Amino acid sequence: MKAMKTKDMTLIAVMAALICVAGPLSIPVGPIPLSLATFAVYLAGSVLGRKKGTIAVALYLVIGVIGVPVFSGFSGGFQKLAGVTGGYLIGYLPCAYLSGIGAEKREKAGWWFHPLMMVAGTVLLYLVGTIVFMLHTGNGLIASLSLCVIPFLIGDAIKIIAATLLTVPVRKAVKAIQIHNS
Repeated sequence: MKAMKTKDMTLIAVMAALICVAGPLSIPVGPIPLSLATFAVYLAGSVLGRKKGTIAVALYLVIGVIGVPVFSGFSGGFQKLAGVTGGYLIGYLPCAYLSGIGAEKREKAGWWFHPLMMVAGTVLLYLVGTIVFMLHTGNGLIASLSLCVIPFLIGDAIKIIAATLLTVPVRKAVKAIQIHNS
């Protein structure tokens, strides 16, 4: 197994910090709050790639689980991850991973592949989150989708567009920083 370089660990920490800043800033929209965390998750995977981006998201989750108030509404602790909205937090992991695959294969597959993979990641995020929500609340599928998915579709589409547009220039900037530090 290849050892991770200090610059990679630093980039992972910076992206985890970005998610930690974005996550608590939320607007209550029923049981699931609207936050910028998903946007930061898209960027983590897209800028760092599938592996390092997913590690950044996992680090964010660990920080939140140990009690630092980095989840929506400035909350933290294991109970948040194990609670009604915890599935959405867990869903950030495949979302970052698929966003990273999209960014990594963007040049060969075409620019459209990247947002398509972010959409796929969002579908998995919604799937995991909605299943956990249904298990906790006893709500049916239609009621759960009405509460937990439909209100967020437009916002997540905007976040995907923004992440798609920002990925290339941010990746170039990160690559330039790495060249100067090598």
